[in-house]
Amino acid sequence: MRTASALLALWVKTEIFRYLFSSGLTEMRGVGDFGWRYSVGAHETFPFRYGWLKKGFDVVRQSGFALSDEEAIVVLGVGKNMVRSIRFWCLATQIAEEEPCRTGRKPLRPTLIGEKLLSDDGWDPYLEDLASLWLLHWLLVTNPVRASAWYYIFTGYPEEEFTKKRLVIFLQGIANQQHAVSPKSIERDVDCFLRTYVPAFHSLHILPEAALECPLAELGIIRGGEEEGTYRFYIGQKDGLPPHIIGFALVQFWNAYASRRRTLSLRECLYAPGSPGQAFRLNEDSLLVALEELQKLTKGKIDIGETAGVTQVHFKPECAEELSGMAFELLQDYYARERSHGR
Repeated sequence: MRTASALLALWVKTEIFRYLFSSGLTEMRGVGDFGWRYSVGAHETFPFRYGWLKKGFDVVRQSGFALSDEEAIVVLGVGKNMVRSIRFWCLATQIAEEEPCRTGRKPLRPTLIGEKLLSDDGWDPYLEDLASLWLLHWLLVTNPVRASAWYYIFTGYPEEEFTKKRLVIFLQGIANQQHAVSPKSIERDVDCFLRTYVPAFHSLHILPEAALECPLAELGIIRGGEEEGTYRFYIGQKDGLPPHIIGFALVQFWNAYASRRRTLSLRECLYAPGSPGQAFRLNEDSLLVALEELQKLTKGKIDIGETAGVTQVHFKPECAEELSGMAFELLQDYYARERSHGR
């Protein structure tokens, strides 16, 4: 007999597949089982803190093994568990990656987005711009290999309001269909997930050290519900989320899931698993406003129109490489404008 958690996960998968089939997105990779094996986060129960990503990035630039050596405790001035957590968050937010290595320890290296964002002369090395936090949020929730809980919750959790228990049941159902994961491990992932986004005063029964907020709590994308122990996604226009970041996300979504097509419906951009609409919890009005701005910013390379009464997003470039380049150009343009305004 199926457990409640398995039934919930099966229902979510069925609904997602039904949506994708009806909207023509069944060519998306990983539809049948979300496409990724659930992996327990190596976060050591810590959400990342102010300064952690910059510190981790800087030491990785100096040595690929910097976050694996005992000296990291002295260099970073934190405990062994926190060093492991910093390593996890550098990988989870995609500012660093493991170099291919057949045997032994795998050294880390900065990614292109890490270099662009966090180098001393980068776009925003100390994450002072809220847009940078939205960018990191996108990189985190679209990284199923390193941040499974974050990916699955933002990809497939079907309800606007939830509790910790409901998230645990949801993730346990997904994990159990792939391989055995202990409930305690899932609970630790959910605790860390909530502390990533919810200000500390909404989180009960946590130690003072653990109450230090993660920068992503500034986004306000998850808020405390009306009843104690409940939370809800904030859906709609987001403060500090410029169209440039949404455009970057839209191109990455297109490249990952529908690169053989030149058109996506507004509904797909809003509701499909892995879409900017789901990751940023946008509504139709807020996404349309961003798309209209992107039309201007890209000089029509990203365009919107209607076909048979259905709003469509058109990608004009003839190859994925040009689109990928345009995605980084959007980010470059945003940060250049901010600097020109002295921000």
